[in-house]
Amino acid sequence: MRSITYIHEPDDLQCGQAVLAMILGKTAEEICEYLGNSRETVLKEMKKALDEHGIGYDSTRREAFSKSDLPSACILSLETPRCWHWSLYCDGVFYDPEHGVMEDFPEAKRKYYWEIFI
Repeated sequence: MRSITYIHEPDDLQCGQAVLAMILGKTAEEICEYLGNSRETVLKEMKKALDEHGIGYDSTRREAFSKSDLPSACILSLETPRCWHWSLYCDGVFYDPEHGVMEDFPEAKRKYYWEIFI
């Protein structure tokens, strides 16, 4: 698996773009341009970007209760105190576009993931 370079979201609405940028080795700005969207991303956009860049994933949404539930790499959809939020998990590390590089989930009421193969 390749190493992940952390990218902080350029603004509060670009967590999805930052996650895709980390996975694809691009900038968040490049992802905004590619998607034609600099606001909130939806799952359909996330999957389209992965498909078009040859990144495999399991399309089944699964719920996680702890870090031990996660596969080696996945995209996370988290219900945080403020909003629904995209994040990335890879090889035991959380790369959260808002909160930074972390050893555990950011605060979230519900946690879902899609396994990715990078």
